[in-house]
Amino acid sequence: MCLSVCLLQLEVSEHVQRWDLNADVQHRTGTALGQWIRQLSAGRCFVSDGQNLVTEDVTVVEGDVATISCRVKNSDDSVIQLLNPNRQTIYFRDFRPLKDSRFQLVNFSNSELRVSLTNVSISDEGRYFCQLYTDPPQEIYTTITVLVPPRNLVIDIQKETAVEGEEIELNCTAMASRPATTIRWFKGNKELTGKSEVEHWSDMYTVTSQLLLKVGREDDGVPVICLVDHPAVKDLQTQRYLEVMYKPQVRVSQNYPLQGLTREGEPLELTCTAFGKPQPTDMRWLRVDDEMPQHVVVSGSNLLISNLNKTDNGTYRCEASNAVGKSHADYMLFVYDPPTTIPPPTTTTTTTTTIPTTITDSRAGEEGAIRSVDHAVVGGVVAVVVFAMLCLLIILGRYFARHKGTYFTHEAKGADDAADADTAIINAEGGQNNSEEKKEYFI
Repeated sequence: MCLSVCLLQLEVSEHVQRWDLNADVQHRTGTALGQWIRQLSAGRCFVSDGQNLVTEDVTVVEGDVATISCRVKNSDDSVIQLLNPNRQTIYFRDFRPLKDSRFQLVNFSNSELRVSLTNVSISDEGRYFCQLYTDPPQEIYTTITVLVPPRNLVIDIQKETAVEGEEIELNCTAMASRPATTIRWFKGNKELTGKSEVEHWSDMYTVTSQLLLKVGREDDGVPVICLVDHPAVKDLQTQRYLEVMYKPQVRVSQNYPLQGLTREGEPLELTCTAFGKPQPTDMRWLRVDDEMPQHVVVSGSNLLISNLNKTDNGTYRCEASNAVGKSHADYMLFVYDPPTTIPPPTTTTTTTTTIPTTITDSRAGEEGAIRSVDHAVVGGVVAVVVFAMLCLLIILGRYFARHKGTYFTHEAKGADDAADADTAIINAEGGQNNSEEKKEYFI
């Protein structure tokens, strides 16, 4: 008898002794098994060179189906069997000696034994052995790994309602998972960083992640998301919406005049709007550093002055409050002079072109008024200078006119009848002897 027969007989005897078979299983498997043992005893050896076993590790989520495959390359009809981690035979060829009905034969041939295990649990995790009775016998194992998704995912918020500026604490817990989960935090679409702690008990892991978050009014109604990264589950998340209380935000708008200057004699209407959480219920108008004029009408959120005058100048404040706090907004009123009336031109040949000007605010109007005053002053100065120059020209004209004429002297007397110049000189009054006494007269 060859060595292979002895080795196979020992293997068969060992496993037969480990089988915990009831009478029904023994009856169904006894005939075929007995024939195979008798063949071994008769000295039939199944020896083949180059045979080998192939299998793969299996990872399965708890409750799903795990499939174990024992495959033979270059098969020569040698016997294949599958054993559990306790080395109990699950399948011997196409027979199932084990009483666990969760094991079902998927495929059996000379080259493969494929078995499925339904409703997998943590207790099923471990090494499963594929054996091939050759000379020498071959054995290979496959490992079943069972993944357990988190049983529950909960976000706990320290305060259900927070006040703007507070720092709140949020905790997300993923219970009883295998392996341990990774927890990620998001506020809206922005990822945040938390601090995780892992607790290990009975082959399970419970992970708790803590997030500290300082909230503002922009966070009100924003979801905070706790997301789990785990190989047994996808897109597992839970979320809580933040509720943040904040004091009012106040704004004063000018209804009339629209985009115009506030001038004497014209009306003014202001409206106060306030937003907060909770919504403001107390809203009032006041005049800063002075009493409110008696002719000012306040109706709810509106303030009306029907006839502006310069005594109304000042700062008007709208205050609003809620359970969180109080806020205000100011409006500075400056009343300008009423517009002046320009007389129409006296001639019909003059063409006047009017350039429209849009006044966007009180400052622009004030600058326009200042520019108008500057132009008037410059025009007055130019007129005075022109008038002074005209007066000077008149005075100079009169002066030159009075000093214009013909000059006559006594030296010419008696020269009119002289035949020549020498005779004229001799006949002149006084002659040369009287030349020193000559006098000139202006006519």
